Amino acid sequence: QVQLVESGGGSVQAGGSLRLSCATSVYTRSSYCMGWFRQAPGKEREGVARIRVGGSYTVYADSVKGRFTISQDNAKKTVYLQMNSLKAEDTAGYYCAIGTWCVGSGPGDFDYWGQGTQVTVSS
Repeated sequence: QVQLVESGGGSVQAGGSLRLSCATSVYTRSSYCMGWFRQAPGKEREGVARIRVGGSYTVYADSVKGRFTISQDNAKKTVYLQMNSLKAEDTAGYYCAIGTWCVGSGPGDFDYWGQGTQVTVSS
């Protein structure tokens, strides 16, 4: 019954910005973890950022620190990923995911996934 819908992807030039959104369906858990992952063709899915919904704990991959910011709107059950200073290597499909805890950064630590939204950065 858990659903996630991503939006906000698109094509942008290097140095530009995008904001991704992930809206959830009704969720029975009072607190949980929401994360953003990305995957380019032929590559492994990697964690970008995660946030403890119902708390304030956030974690970022080293490759995006200082450029990306994850945030939440509890009333809307939505998380955002603000992406600034985008680089060509940021090009990938971006996926939102939900997990029970917020300790691990691997895809196996998350239980439900959205369909993804494409981000393309041109240099």
